This record gives sequence, C-alpha cells and structure tokens, in this order.
Amino acid sequence: MDFGLILLTIGVSFILAVISAPLLIPLLRRMKFGQQIRGEGPQSHLKKAGTPTMGGVVIILAFTLAFLKFSVVNTDFYVLLVATLGFGLVGFLDDYIKIIFKRSLGLTPKQKLFGQLLFAGIICALLISEGHSTAIGIPGTGISFDWGGWFYYPFIVIMMLAVTNAVNFTDGLDGLLSGVSAIAFGAYAVIAMQATSIPAAVCAAAMIGAVLGFLVFNAHPAKVFMGDTGSLGIGGAISAIAIITKSELLFLIIGGIFVIEMLSVVLQVVSFKTRGKRIFKMSPIHHHFELSGWSEWRVVVTFWTVGLVLAVIGLYLNKGL
Repeated sequence: MDFGLILLTIGVSFILAVISAPLLIPLLRRMKFGQQIRGEGPQSHLKKAGTPTMGGVVIILAFTLAFLKFSVVNTDFYVLLVATLGFGLVGFLDDYIKIIFKRSLGLTPKQKLFGQLLFAGIICALLISEGHSTAIGIPGTGISFDWGGWFYYPFIVIMMLAVTNAVNFTDGLDGLLSGVSAIAFGAYAVIAMQATSIPAAVCAAAMIGAVLGFLVFNAHPAKVFMGDTGSLGIGGAISAIAIITKSELLFLIIGGIFVIEMLSVVLQVVSFKTRGKRIFKMSPIHHHFELSGWSEWRVVVTFWTVGLVLAVIGLYLNKGL
C-alpha cells in the first residue's frame, strides 16, 4: 500500500480542519451554540460554560472530504462511511437538542440507543452482503474462533455501542479525546495497511488529520468543544476500522484508555447502587484525577502517554494475529 497516500490524506484532512474551524467557531458563537456545563461536575469547569460546542462538525467535514477523495469505493468504504456519519448524526441530533433547549441532556437514552442500533444494523447488513469473516482473533496468540453469524453480528452490534459510548465518556477535558483518538487511529492505520485494506487505512488517516486539526483549537484552554457530534463519529469510525481489519478484540488494548474510562463509570455506578459508596471521587476517571489535585493539562498529557504505550503494545501483539 502506498504510504504516501496515507500521509497525503492526513495532510489534506488536517488542513481542511484547520481552515474550517476558524470559520465555524464564530458562527457557533453567533448562534449561541454554547456548552451547558453539568452542575455536579468539577467546579473548575463552570468557567467553560458558553464555549462553542458541536465543533465535531469540523472533524466530520474534514474526514468526509478527505475520505471521499482518497479512498477506493467498495463495501468496506460504505461500512466505514455509514459508521462515521451515522453515529455522528446521532451525536449531532443530541448536541442540537441540548443547545436549542439549553440543557445538559439531549436525546433520551432510548432515542440515542435506537439511532445507534439502526446504523449498527445497516453495517451488519453490508458486512453480510460482503461475506465478511465471522472469525474473531485473540490478540498475540494466532488463535481465532468462529461461532458463526448468530454470535458474531450481535457481538459487533454490542461492540459498536460500547465503543462509541466509551469514546463519548472520554470527551471530558480540553484536548483529551482529540489526542487519544489520534494515537489510536495511528495504530489502526498501520494495522489497516498490514491488512491491505485501503478504505480502512484511508479512513484512519483522514481521522488522524481531522482530530489533530481540531486539536489546534481544542487544546487547553479550548476555543471549541467537539460535542457528541465528534465523539460518536470518532467512536463509529474506530469500531468500524477494528471490524474491517479483523482486530475486534485488539481494540481492548489499542483503545485501552476508552475501555478504562467506561469501566470507571460502570464500576462507580455499580458500587454506589450496591454498597452506597463511590470508588472514585468522580467518574469518568479523568475527573477523579482532577479532583485529586492534578491540573487538567497534566491529566490530558498522562492519558495521551498511556494511550501511546497501549497503541505500541497493540501493534506488537497484532503480529501474532
């Protein structure tokens, strides 16, 4: 696979994001599309109220233009496009409702679940039409198991819902998700090239450029937030790449930060409901470190570093698949 194509895709997507963000941010301000901050969150975040949100439109736009330009068109292409734009649309509707009605909650949980299941179902239909392998590899072992479509397709639906929500939980600090996702997409770009999947490699490259371009304006102190438009779109893209490249379980390592963030929420809820006690000062876990005295930037850089280490481990283990 042409490595130059991947670099070109990253560069074009990055430039598109850097150009479009300064145009969108003032528009969001004029439309009063400001972030609503939860009262129960860290008090230091209250000063962020009113910062333009729904900036994920920049990521989706830059990604889409670069992906359409440089990818080949086949079933994998449509799977990746539906996953990114479909889940991004669910996030967009969630953001829009939050902004219009000036509240911290947008779509109801049932509405959001319906949207996610709808697009996950479309993706399953595309994969079935392609004759996608239902085998699942165990990272680092060379061992795989195939229990057939009755197991695989419900598994990837659950996987996509889990991944998109885990990515969404990670979007809580300036630059946190942008940086962590860029690292994860970098690892998956390498895996996609090894798997000789041009659409998956170009998708990962387009996302790297888009989130890094967005990071220019999202780093602390953030001038814009991506909102669910960006986080759910990112989650849809990364889960689809994992499925296309047959590295579904490898996400647990490459996307380890996302997994940790989601587990912290689950453990916190279960502990509080069963024991009446909290494990963390606040979940997701990045808020726990904030309330423990870490600066926001220190938390973000630490999570980026851990994400990079996990990505390297994931690439090493991928040799055994």
